[in-house]
Amino acid sequence: MAITKASRKTTLWGSALIALVGLIHLLVVPEYFGFATYLGLLFILNALGSFASAVGIYRRAWWGWPLGVVMAAGAFFMYIESRTIGLPMLNEGWLDPPGVLSLIVEAIFVGVYLLGV
Repeated sequence: MAITKASRKTTLWGSALIALVGLIHLLVVPEYFGFATYLGLLFILNALGSFASAVGIYRRAWWGWPLGVVMAAGAFFMYIESRTIGLPMLNEGWLDPPGVLSLIVEAIFVGVYLLGV
């Protein structure tokens, strides 16, 4: 298992932030299953990937940060895409509180990655 060059503080922040991304997505799974099954499944996959990334970052595995960036940036861009181009069976507004919170946490996570790894 390769060790990243991130400091211990950066590692803890990264693990906590990406775990929070996963938790936010996990908490809204029932709501999105109500819109469309595929959305609920995507939110479950994001939560699982985010939790796996948190463990990987904490254990300083080489794949932890890249997986986290994929989860965070993917969720960030899908939120923007869903509010602009749209997704089938989804009609959400821009100021969905869990969505906005998730955007903020995802952006901070990617910022920590870019500055600290």
